[in-house]
Amino acid sequence: MAEFTLRIDGMHCGSCVRRVSQALTAVPGVTVNEVRVGAARLNAAEEPAPVDLAIAALAKAGYTAHLES
Repeated sequence: MAEFTLRIDGMHCGSCVRRVSQALTAVPGVTVNEVRVGAARLNAAEEPAPVDLAIAALAKAGYTAHLES
């Protein structure tokens, strides 16, 4: 299982955290470990991790995300 962290721009409050969690939960193969203002830590069942799908889901929800290295 791959773990990755996304830096998320535009997350400022608890409502944002909830929206981000909902968007990421909808991504197949991704398990959300933690969402906090500014970042999300995720697990993916597949290799390579579906980072692009997670970033696209967040963009659809109105947030810009970048993979943290």
